Amino acid sequence: MKTSEEYQKKLHKMRPNIYIGGERVGRDDPRLQQPINVVATTYDAAEKKELEGIITAESHLNGEKINRFCHTHCSVNDLLNKQQMTRLLCHMTGGCIQRCMGIDAVNALSVITYDTDQKYGTEYHKRFLKFLAYFQKEDIAGNCAQTDVKGDRSKRPHQQVDPDLYLRIVERKNDGIVVRGAKAHNTMAPHAEEIIVLPTRALTPEEADWAVAFSIPADSESVYQIVRLASVRPRKHLKAPIASFGDAESFTVFDNVFIPWERVFLCGETDMGGRLALQFAEFHRHSYCGCKPSVTDMIMGATALAAEYNGVENAQHIR
Repeated sequence: MKTSEEYQKKLHKMRPNIYIGGERVGRDDPRLQQPINVVATTYDAAEKKELEGIITAESHLNGEKINRFCHTHCSVNDLLNKQQMTRLLCHMTGGCIQRCMGIDAVNALSVITYDTDQKYGTEYHKRFLKFLAYFQKEDIAGNCAQTDVKGDRSKRPHQQVDPDLYLRIVERKNDGIVVRGAKAHNTMAPHAEEIIVLPTRALTPEEADWAVAFSIPADSESVYQIVRLASVRPRKHLKAPIASFGDAESFTVFDNVFIPWERVFLCGETDMGGRLALQFAEFHRHSYCGCKPSVTDMIMGATALAAEYNGVENAQHIR
């Protein structure tokens, strides 16, 4: 497992492909620090002895201790610990912990790559396991890019005037594929190390070019991230630890991006595209069962504190 300092150093070395207000910046731009602080918390917490077994897990690949954000769920306890971890970390940061995006995508791929291989005799799961070993060893902070821009939503992907309104395969080569399009609302993509791309909807047999899943480094050539920041203004007079945390999301453009075959996890199997989209959504709703109660905890706590300050905590209509 790596430290939060190692995570941030790696970000700072990545190729600048982030655009804020039309300006191309590196990941060391001060405006990204608050969002980076959120993900850094997931690394710091993994070093706490009292959180061992909650923030950490045992890899089913090699038995080594790993960050739970790199783990594929193998039991009911894994699912319960994932929710408890999410709730605790959201308490620490005051909201979305962000790193759930990547691990929910990884867990979806762990299921669908296997099922696709069983049905079609492909090698997606073998590729996925190799990727997972890297993901765990390097303690990767991953983003999931799923939502396409969609264009005319009354029409299917293959019916759009511009076929790139859903990200698609534009070329199949001996050593990989070339993809083009964009993904929207990509939480934490500006400060992720990997972008994991999944389909966004069920697909028909005519839509093989849109049935694609893969992972690439977030600073890959011909990938452009147009970033929206949501950071809290610094406090000048009152101590407010939560003000050191924030959010960043990306409109991520793929301009004829090459993906080597070893990073391709779905390529043309349309019936599995919709299953993969739904499998990610189900794992992500599971994460919500940790983070949304955590936010509710904080809202209720702040409300109760305000009532106590005003001496009305025992008034029945307020309670």
